[in-house]
Order: sequence, then C-alpha cells, then structure tokens
Amino acid sequence: MVGADHASQIASLSLELYTAAAAHALAAGIVLADTKFEFGLDESTSPPSIVLADEVLTPDSSRFWPADTYVDNIGRAQPSYDKQYLRDWLTAQGKKGVEGVEVPEEVVRKTGEKYREAFERITGGVWGA
Repeated sequence: MVGADHASQIASLSLELYTAAAAHALAAGIVLADTKFEFGLDESTSPPSIVLADEVLTPDSSRFWPADTYVDNIGRAQPSYDKQYLRDWLTAQGKKGVEGVEVPEEVVRKTGEKYREAFERITGGVWGA
C-alpha cells in the first residue's frame, strides 16, 4: 500500500519504537509482550513523511505483563495490565464481539485498576495527578 521504500522505513521505525518501549517497560517491571503501531503518510510534505498515528503503547493497543510473574510458555495466559481482563470476562459470558454489552461495574473498576497500575509503573507518575 505504501511502497517498498516506505514499508522498509516503517518496519525500521516499528522495531526502534518497540525496542525502546520494551526496555523502558522492563525497567519498570513490565514485559511489553506485543503492541501495534499505526502509521500514515503526511502528503503535505515533500517527499511525503511517515507519521505515527492513533494511540501508541496503551493497554488498549499493547499487552503488558508483570515481569515478576511472567512465565515463558507460548500460549499460556499471563497476568496482565491490559484489556485482556475485559476480553476474558466477555468470552466467559459469551459476549465477545457482541454490540451493546452492559459491563458490570466490578469489571469496569478492575479493568481501570489494571490500566492505572500500568500507567503508574511505566511512567513513574500518579494517575490523575
């Protein structure tokens, strides 16, 4: 879609971003198991420049696992600080992919707690401060 030159640049940028983010997360005790990056082209520049778009390195776009409980076992579920908790609840309820699901307050609260813990551990900051 973007051509071989841009694809090569995007691959290189992706690896550079992931490597830096994974090292930073690991220093905070978190394994950055995977993430997604979305790139676009800024056509207003000449030549068009690659831009990073959408959310980056959040619990919605990444999988964050506590390093102290990580088990290197492909396919094994890991404790996490991401939306996996919500996904697991939806799957258990038979509602994954269903529109308009009402999520219980307890599930919303626990999901929020996981997101806040990831934020605070990775940034060293306090949520809402």
